[in-house]
Amino acid sequence: MNTVATSPLHPSRTTALFTCMLAALAGLMFGLDIGVISGATQFIQKEFQISDHVIEWIVSSMMLGAAIGALGAGWMSATLGRKRSLILGAVLFVAGSLLSGAAWSPETLVAARVILGLAIGVATFTAPLYLAEVAEEHIRGAMISLYQLMITIGILVAFLSDTAFSYSGNWRWMLGIIAIPGILFLLGLFLLPDSPRWLMMRGRRQEATDVLQKLRGDADHAAREVADIEEQLKTPQRGWHLFLENRNFRRSVGLGVLLQVMQQFTGMNVVMYYAPRIFQDMGYATSAQMWFTAVVGLTNVLATFIAIGLVDRWGRKPILYTGFSVMAVGLGLVGTMMHLGIATHGEQIFTVAMLLTFIVGFAMSAGPLIWALCSEVQPLKGRDFGIGCSTFTNWVANMIVGATFLTLLNGIGNAATFWLYAALNLVFLAIAFVLIPETKNVSLEQIERNLMAGLPLREIGSAPSAVSSGFSRHAAEDVAS
Repeated sequence: MNTVATSPLHPSRTTALFTCMLAALAGLMFGLDIGVISGATQFIQKEFQISDHVIEWIVSSMMLGAAIGALGAGWMSATLGRKRSLILGAVLFVAGSLLSGAAWSPETLVAARVILGLAIGVATFTAPLYLAEVAEEHIRGAMISLYQLMITIGILVAFLSDTAFSYSGNWRWMLGIIAIPGILFLLGLFLLPDSPRWLMMRGRRQEATDVLQKLRGDADHAAREVADIEEQLKTPQRGWHLFLENRNFRRSVGLGVLLQVMQQFTGMNVVMYYAPRIFQDMGYATSAQMWFTAVVGLTNVLATFIAIGLVDRWGRKPILYTGFSVMAVGLGLVGTMMHLGIATHGEQIFTVAMLLTFIVGFAMSAGPLIWALCSEVQPLKGRDFGIGCSTFTNWVANMIVGATFLTLLNGIGNAATFWLYAALNLVFLAIAFVLIPETKNVSLEQIERNLMAGLPLREIGSAPSAVSSGFSRHAAEDVAS
């Protein structure tokens, strides 16, 4: 009996784990850049003597760059490869960080933030894609969840770094110091192998086989995976043309777009961007606001471990059901407390606890799993295009959420704003039940076969034996249409 692939100490296990963890560090860069600006804005505003409107431009310019980067990342990933795209993203991250720290005007800082956004747009597209293509089925969900964990760690580290530099008010060091992990990440990327699927797309079959043997530690397993990929590649990567011609591909792209809208409109980013304001409305003083903001970051990190531990055991859908339910309850109670009035210390603590409960619900579910699902549901011949659409949607929705939260607070009030987000999470719970597939322990190739056979979206993660009778029926219907 072959025990190579099952031995936890075999070098292939170490190689696969190292490869996935290093690629997931793209999330750390992402988190650092998201978190670092929040602590620097007051010092930037004081030095340049600029208005709140200019500060908003400085903050939001990163999301503009990220949306642009996401649009171009699909072509780049297909042409240059996943590895080289990550390397380019790391170069842009380092350049943007150094320029941010050296900025001599608000305009320069906006330009630097756009460069950082380009880096993040490339990374948020390429890293989950790369992880989905190099990880084995039984750990794929956990490895992509690791990417989300790195984002949360990056945000927390940025909060702590900002706190340390806030005593001197040196915002240039706040923004510039993140170039150091960027340089280390860039150097490490040169050790990664190319994605075996991308190698096969370029006709480099032997190289793809060699990479898979190193990652899997089992020649038979590698050969089977190469055969599956080779079968798919008989239909070339078509992207936009496939979107226009194939209704099943349009369904998967639409699902990816919907998933990203759901993730952003849970309300998570309004908490991350405006946590001090939220804690202010709960009656806390400035110092307490900052400490509780750090607690939000820490909770986000710790709760992500729940997703990593459960995603490949429970499956995607049960975790999403739990997460959306927890988020709805948490935000609903925060809104209720703000409606009733927060007068005592006990009421303050309870309201904070409910907000942190919401953070747990997001970090264990929609945070990491949406990225995993967006990578898993796209067929290989259109995966770059599909993930590019969903990643672009993520940043557009991010901008909308960030630009409307304070308007909602001032327009309909604190309580109604939180009730609105709670209601949206209930809607997302229903959508998860009706549309989202369970993809646990199902290969990307099987998911594609189910999708292209015309199975309902919620069934495309079914195992072959579960869909054998329905497969032919739906395939016939698809051909007839």
